[in-house]
Amino acid sequence: MQPSASAPAPASAPQFDERLTAPRSWWLIAALVGVSGALIMLPLGTLPMLGGLILAGALAAVGVSSYGSVRIRVVADSLVAGDARIPLSALGDPRVLDAEEARAWRTYKADPRAFMVMRGYVPEAVRVEVTDPADPTPYVYLSSRDPKALAAALRKARAA
Repeated sequence: MQPSASAPAPASAPQFDERLTAPRSWWLIAALVGVSGALIMLPLGTLPMLGGLILAGALAAVGVSSYGSVRIRVVADSLVAGDARIPLSALGDPRVLDAEEARAWRTYKADPRAFMVMRGYVPEAVRVEVTDPADPTPYVYLSSRDPKALAAALRKARAA
């Protein structure tokens, strides 16, 4: 039996799930790093050249993949951003930031105590005040390709 499209998701299912992957151009750069490794090893022969290609390319790919694999999820009563799990009860109302505002909060308006899941290649973001008086973190800054959906999921999860 197929579940209907209007059936509510189970409480443990993510209400919002986004992976901030690295842009395609970064993968091209990783490939070029592999070619650079091959060119460096070229004077030593064919086998070292292939080793340089594989090793440099693999290291660059691991770097791009690990940096571009951060996830932002709203699950049950928590915001999961990277390795952090923040209870929604400790958060205020989310605010969607357009590209200009997001850049301002990433640069001159940024507070060093803030928790930031920031990716410069993602222009928009969501900023959420931390309302827990015991927490010194003033706000949470989350880069997002769909900030309106993230803010809506946070509001919906807090209301539930």
